[in-house]
Amino acid sequence: MTLEERIGPDLKEAMKAKDQAKLRSIRAIKAALLLMKTDGTGQEITPDKEIKLVQKLVKQRKDSLDIYVKQDREDLAAVEREEISVLEQYLPAQMSEAELTEFVKDIITKTGASGMADMGKVMGMASKELAGKADGKTISGIVKSLLTS
Repeated sequence: MTLEERIGPDLKEAMKAKDQAKLRSIRAIKAALLLMKTDGTGQEITPDKEIKLVQKLVKQRKDSLDIYVKQDREDLAAVEREEISVLEQYLPAQMSEAELTEFVKDIITKTGASGMADMGKVMGMASKELAGKADGKTISGIVKSLLTS
């Protein structure tokens, strides 16, 4: 089932329930999918691209959330938190930090990485294998801590 097929019934349900946060979030996904379809490249929208699209939307909201928290705008921060929680429902289950650490340790042993000079190699493999299961910023932090220790 594609993302577009999943959001259709959810959008109707949100409209009936008058759930504004869910409506905003699903409409954002729908708009991003439409832009992706009509970007002129003619490329097919794969499940991987759908995951990246939703991750991008979540990242945008997290960035906005950080700004609103720094500026002490709790009213706007609450809106972003609501949208993040709705968008994360359309992502695969996220790995815990302990699971991520173990996974990255395995990649480091596979690649034979020994220091920060090998970070690009490790990040490349980790990002490819963990697509949709973890945030790139979190993966990067774990890789840095493991390579420097």
